[in-house]
Amino acid sequence: MMQYRFDCVFYYVHELDGAIQFYERVLGLQLESRDVVARFRVDGVLFELVPTTESRVPSGQGNARLTLAVDDLEQAVADLARKNVQTSAVHAVANGRFVTLHDPDGNEVVVWQYA
Repeated sequence: MMQYRFDCVFYYVHELDGAIQFYERVLGLQLESRDVVARFRVDGVLFELVPTTESRVPSGQGNARLTLAVDDLEQAVADLARKNVQTSAVHAVANGRFVTLHDPDGNEVVVWQYA
């Protein structure tokens, strides 16, 4: 039987330099490496930004999203606001609360606090 192993989570972006700046400066992720794609490692998980020139790429409206956990959601929202990043209203669910935001290419990012 074929053995599959996890590789990465990625988002398509149209302008790699600007996308890298967003993930570094706004979300505080550290760039791990860059060649054709940009790589970040978030708690051991490889997250990549993949440049594309296609005008139509799969959107972020499916079920997969980059979700970043925080200990204090209000502090995270205030920090994002200081960086001129708009977030959704806080959504409460049984096991936590979250807001959503979008990167410069419209990819959805979730900021989550466990209950």
